[in-house]
Amino acid sequence: MSYWATPPAKGGNLQEALMRAVMLSRKPYLALVLLAALLMPAGTIPAAVAQSAGGSVNSIVAVVNGDVITRSEIESRRRLLALSAGVTGDAGAQGGDQILRLLIDERLRIQELSRRRIPVTDQDIASSVANIESRNGLPQGGVVQNLRRAGIEPRVLYDQIRAQIGWARLLRGMLGEQANIPEAEVNEFLAAQRTRLGEPEFLVSEIFIPVENPGQEAQVRRFVTDVIQRLRQGVPFAMVAAQFSQSQTAVQGGAMDWMTADRFDPEVAKILRQMPEGAISNPIRVPGGFEIVLLRDKRVSGRDMATMMTMRQVFLPFEGQVNPQAPTAQQLAQLQRAQGLSEQARGCEAMDAAARGSPRPADPGPVRLDNINPPELRDLLGSLPIGRATQPIISVDGALIFMVCARETRNLAEANPQQARDILLRDRIELLSRQLQRDLRRRAQIEIRTNSAARPG
Repeated sequence: MSYWATPPAKGGNLQEALMRAVMLSRKPYLALVLLAALLMPAGTIPAAVAQSAGGSVNSIVAVVNGDVITRSEIESRRRLLALSAGVTGDAGAQGGDQILRLLIDERLRIQELSRRRIPVTDQDIASSVANIESRNGLPQGGVVQNLRRAGIEPRVLYDQIRAQIGWARLLRGMLGEQANIPEAEVNEFLAAQRTRLGEPEFLVSEIFIPVENPGQEAQVRRFVTDVIQRLRQGVPFAMVAAQFSQSQTAVQGGAMDWMTADRFDPEVAKILRQMPEGAISNPIRVPGGFEIVLLRDKRVSGRDMATMMTMRQVFLPFEGQVNPQAPTAQQLAQLQRAQGLSEQARGCEAMDAAARGSPRPADPGPVRLDNINPPELRDLLGSLPIGRATQPIISVDGALIFMVCARETRNLAEANPQQARDILLRDRIELLSRQLQRDLRRRAQIEIRTNSAARPG
């Protein structure tokens, strides 16, 4: 969504300002890069996907330690993927076996959580759903509404969230004292980082798809190749990672920290050195499965000077899209409120208070100035006095006001002890996760009923 800077003049006619905003819509002026929506509007889901809910037979596809996985569960997860990531049609058909494997692993995790009595409460699930809604500008209940509109029972998403939360708690508990990284190990890590000053560093997102046995390799490779094709066609990488990746980074949409080449698998490092920024790799065979990597950025280790800002935003939505010839009373009232906030807000606490109840979060998180586009927005925020609000920025669906709370220039490539601890802890958690998942599969009684698992389409 783009925003256009058309602040009404003090004491001027709000309706005229509104008309100017819409007339200038061909010249996008301001756009804040926010999180991609987890849930696309239900109207974007192809009819064939929505109709599959009623046409599939609820037969048993697999039995995992006595718990059944049905055909309808596979179809529901397929539709959830279609809703959140846009993987539809033949991609969904080719992904049926991979979805089944994911559901088997998820069922094994939930069984282990139950056996070890790891609690995941309904409040935990509700908080996660509320966080999804807040990050993506959805109203309360918007996630459930979109799921049901697409023919997906909310339980499908709830089960996935429950497994993710519980698995993370289980791994932390199993690590015990090993979750406390000793000072000596942190210092050793930082010393090693200093020896690599001047080497290239890579900012990567990953999708890890496991190969459980050699007989599956060709089938998994075909699936991974198809996913890569979809990603290159514009399907959001983070959404596919959240649904399919079996790495612990899946919770963050596959996002990893800045790392030098030696911290990746050698095959991945070799590819990263050759990739341009923004590229998505071909399938990379690594121990245990396949990696897909997106090279988001690269830099020289130890040198990355940047201006970082903390900000606040207040979005005042219009009821319905605005007609500049005949704005409603509500739309004019929102414009008046936006102008008043712009003139009177002093400090970020005032913005926090004004944003309560807004469909968008007040705090978009740390913002790097040179990553902001278009340049007009970068120039505006770079020169805006601290604690002063912008003029209202008007679009066809609402008015937006920004404020910069703090601005500082620092070396982002300079590793600190907390970053070192986070990286070392993440490595331990990832290793333990893969080991435990392999153990659960090896001990499990899994029966695949291939005759009843015929894939659609």
